[in-house]
Amino acid sequence: MAESTQPVRVIACPVLRDLIEPRLGDASTSAVYLDYGLHIQPKRMAPCLQEQLDAIEEPSLVLIGYGLCGNGVEGLEARKHTLVIPRVDDCITILLGSHQAYLRAQREQPGTYYLTRGWLEVGAHPLAEYDSLVERFGRENADHVVDALFGHYTHLCLLGSTPADLAECRAEVRPVAEFCASRWGITYEERIGSDALLSGLLDAPRTMDALGEDFVVIPPGGRVEARMFARDS
Repeated sequence: MAESTQPVRVIACPVLRDLIEPRLGDASTSAVYLDYGLHIQPKRMAPCLQEQLDAIEEPSLVLIGYGLCGNGVEGLEARKHTLVIPRVDDCITILLGSHQAYLRAQREQPGTYYLTRGWLEVGAHPLAEYDSLVERFGRENADHVVDALFGHYTHLCLLGSTPADLAECRAEVRPVAEFCASRWGITYEERIGSDALLSGLLDAPRTMDALGEDFVVIPPGGRVEARMFARDS
């Protein structure tokens, strides 16, 4: 397999930090993690990624630890770099390990809201959203908004990388699960994901000619387009 001779850089969602850091290996490979809030405001994502890319002086192989993310990466320009991006809709698919794993999970439990250690740490979950809405708009308005946002879900799933990861998050996720169950009858469950897709991304410098359909490769001068992430199934 062809191995890239370019310097390697990683720009990723912080929800992936705990999985990426132990796998960086080469001390010359550095990783930058952007703000969690970019998922809430996807229009800011491409400009923030572009700023990080443009700050890399030497032409590099840049591994992007995001999916399409609500079209957030659309419009990102490689310029002098080569970009490798998982061909997925969002970080949940990366944590599940593959597009196929995501489809299986959707078939099994189509109305699932996923939580991870990262989302818990930043307070991005239904209970935190409700408390924030009550503080800003009052309880009656908050009730209407939160029901519209989350009332259609049937399952709340804590997604972890290992059994230990799930165990460490249970105390923090418990009040969220209790809130969702009492308000909407949502069932709580847990799932261990896979690092297969993330490992494929981080191995890209050594496997550039064998990445396959799970990754989008943007050559120097190229631009990310949403259509590149489309799949037949």
